[in-house]
Amino acid sequence: MSHTVITSAHAPEAVGPYSQAIRHNNVLYTSGMLPIDAEGQLQEGIIAQTEQIFTNLIHVLSEAGFTLEDVVKTSVFMTNLEHFGQMNDIYGRFFDNHHPARTTVQVAKLPRNAEIEIELVAIKGQPIQ
Repeated sequence: MSHTVITSAHAPEAVGPYSQAIRHNNVLYTSGMLPIDAEGQLQEGIIAQTEQIFTNLIHVLSEAGFTLEDVVKTSVFMTNLEHFGQMNDIYGRFFDNHHPARTTVQVAKLPRNAEIEIELVAIKGQPIQ
């Protein structure tokens, strides 16, 4: 079984020994995405950070031939769960009709002092009936 490294020029480069995403057959696994634009600028505030992460994730998904509709699981890491409501409002805009499984946890610190990081798993294929 082989896998494919997925890289989008429209999302921040991986700056360590990891990939933006890996596609294995019909499954896509993203690395945790930070709220950094393709030029390396960190966005400010939980709303802008959440929006930037989804912009990045959409670019990576698209590069692999996936969309947000293919997402089955997300993991959200936040440094302050008091911002959960604001994050959830933005999250809901991107997943308005489709609600993947989700885990949200508070962490002590994230790279570049980001307030949030999101990773996801997407599957291409026929829905189970």
